Amino acid sequence: MIDTLKKIFGLGPKTDYSQLLQQGAVIVDVRTKGEYNGGHIKGSKNIPLNSLGQNLKKIGSKNKPVITCCASGMRSASAKNTLEMAGFTEVHNGGGWRNLQNKIG
Repeated sequence: MIDTLKKIFGLGPKTDYSQLLQQGAVIVDVRTKGEYNGGHIKGSKNIPLNSLGQNLKKIGSKNKPVITCCASGMRSASAKNTLEMAGFTEVHNGGGWRNLQNKIG
């Protein structure tokens, strides 16, 4: 139970997001189009959370790393769960996009 909660909230071992990007990770920003247009990580894909399930093909291979992000980390946590349930094998909740941007330099 505790391990599950740690996984959901991204606690535990730190994720090296720069290394994931070097391995071909895709950043999926699940904010609305308007939020995304107000600022985003260069190269990220904007797929709003409410349409994520219908746009899985836009992400690409289910075997490549995927990093989800949003404004604070709540929607990206939901997106991570959605992607894992859809068969994506390596999904990481990057949290808020600005914080993630700082982590990837």
